[in-house]
Amino acid sequence: MTDDVALLLRRAGFGPTADELGAARRAGFTATLAALTAPAGPDIGATRAPLPRLGPDPYAGRPEPTPAQRVTADGLRRAQAVTLGRWWLDRMTVADHQAVEKLLFFWHGHWATSIVKVKSPQLMLAQHRTLRESHNFREMAHRMIVDPALVYWLDGHLNTREAPNENLAREFLELFTLGLGRYAEADVQQAGRALTGWRVDLGARRLAFDPRRHDGGVSTILGVTGRFTAESLVDVVLAQPACPRFVAARLWHRYGSDSQPIPERTREAMVAAFPEPLRMLRALLADEAFPATRSTMVKQPVEWLVGALRQLGLRPAALPAETLTGLLDGLGGLGQRPFAPPSVGGWPAGASWLTSAAARLKLSLAGKLASQLSPQRLTPEAVAHLLGVETWTDRTYEVLRAADNSRLMLTLGLVSPEYQVT
Repeated sequence: MTDDVALLLRRAGFGPTADELGAARRAGFTATLAALTAPAGPDIGATRAPLPRLGPDPYAGRPEPTPAQRVTADGLRRAQAVTLGRWWLDRMTVADHQAVEKLLFFWHGHWATSIVKVKSPQLMLAQHRTLRESHNFREMAHRMIVDPALVYWLDGHLNTREAPNENLAREFLELFTLGLGRYAEADVQQAGRALTGWRVDLGARRLAFDPRRHDGGVSTILGVTGRFTAESLVDVVLAQPACPRFVAARLWHRYGSDSQPIPERTREAMVAAFPEPLRMLRALLADEAFPATRSTMVKQPVEWLVGALRQLGLRPAALPAETLTGLLDGLGGLGQRPFAPPSVGGWPAGASWLTSAAARLKLSLAGKLASQLSPQRLTPEAVAHLLGVETWTDRTYEVLRAADNSRLMLTLGLVSPEYQVT
């Protein structure tokens, strides 16, 4: 079961340290899975990276700022956004409850919302807290349908009885809860009516409801007739059998295989655990189909970088400011900067991350990481142990042996196929 334990830690978290992998192998697969998906006590490591205090949004209370005020406010927002991104990268690295932290990153990609359009770091942090504090998918869906960042991202603040906008309703059904083919166009239109009347209150970091802008007429959604609100709409959607099946498939896509469809037996085991995400994840990782997915997934850039930071014993908050800026800019260049997914569909998967341009940039980033370490004598075997790689192919082994110094050897190990593919 040794190989299965290593696979478990790589998929459930961002990347195990050598000590974590050794302890997990001694504990065995079952005990390790239980500890990952039902961690005991508070996350001591994460207490080293408490939520940042951004202060108020500089645009709050200024509906008509002057040009000079705009320049100042935009500068403050940019600085706050940098603080936010640095904080989460640090939190992902130092957190002990790795499965919890990685699941949160999964939800960020699932309810994909970008600061590029939302602009307010305060609203993005408020959404992050909502995802972190939601105990199950049912609570999460109820809170996210009125999340100000998501509503603004999908133009829900423009949705009124006089000028309906269906963006939020459509994506809620298609991308967040049911999937294509599980609803009709009429359901989207009527769900859009249920979501009318909200506006964003920047100062309070919440939505404000204006009943005069809300369409409270009778409508039929997914076969249910009534006068719908955002809350009752979510209740109807979550009652659909397609909802837990869709969520299970999305989890499989990110944790099981992005190229192989979810086996029906695996899906049913996960559906039985709905709406508890960690229990669903445990069902996936415990299923007999999981070990067969080995070497089918490419690490996303954030997984790759955070795993490397953890395994090399580097903490983002302790790095020189210039180096940390370079790492975050590198994630942007790779196409996966936290808080900035490219679209409401979230980030791609699989071979999308293995372009020649990405390879060159990863090589540069890996070199930055290796340069932070004190000089030491390493062998290919030592590099494998440090990075949690089970074995090198003959080709990679020869490349590592030919490296003329340990930092170069480590750099090459970080961009090797064995490290990037799990």
